[in-house]
Amino acid sequence: MLIISWKHLSKLTKPTIYTASVLGVLNFLGFALQTYGLTLTLSSTVAFITGLNVIFIPFIAYLFFKKSISIYALIGAGMAIAGLWFLTTQSDISVGAGEYYTLLCALMFSLHIIYTDRFAKRHEVMLLVTIQFGVVTLASLVMGISIDDTIMPSSYSYEFILALVTTVLFATVFAFWAQTSMQRYTTPTKTALIFTMEPLSAAVFGYFYLGEILLPIQLFGGALMIGGVLFAEVGSTFFSAK
Repeated sequence: MLIISWKHLSKLTKPTIYTASVLGVLNFLGFALQTYGLTLTLSSTVAFITGLNVIFIPFIAYLFFKKSISIYALIGAGMAIAGLWFLTTQSDISVGAGEYYTLLCALMFSLHIIYTDRFAKRHEVMLLVTIQFGVVTLASLVMGISIDDTIMPSSYSYEFILALVTTVLFATVFAFWAQTSMQRYTTPTKTALIFTMEPLSAAVFGYFYLGEILLPIQLFGGALMIGGVLFAEVGSTFFSAK
């Protein structure tokens, strides 16, 4: 990312460094809390609770920044959460340490989306993403050294390199650049709604590439999530036209 954004370094300012660092800390805390929560509870539970940020965001944005809440976005968020429930889990969620850590993770991701919305309109996007990655890298390195016995892989197989390249280039560099760039043109609530598509797309890839089975209730949940996103996006336009 530093190589890609090298030509923008002349635009680097102290406010950009500060705001990007805030995003980096929130990003790191979100992933660290989520990863630790996964060691204590079920992945389906983590997926569902993480998706709750779609509910947190409109209220946090209203309380702290007086951003208005669209009724269509709220209804769409409710549909997405219901769909996420059907897609990821239909059992009771117990309340333990793993759930609390994941709830904090959802809060960190909510704040990350809200502050990205504010900062992306004021600062150079490439620098925001690059510095953010630097903060996450440094924090992860410190945390890894302090917690784990080793932070280096025991071998570098083809599968490992392929996974590394895929997650670095597509799931990280492109994904966060796209999020930061496009949040200049949409709202935090709609961004969070789109993010609920992550477990849905994982289920679709699992079905086609790993031979996993999707139950009818999960298909219904996926359809409900897509409906929620569409309702939030076009609801106001459709009903005002009516």
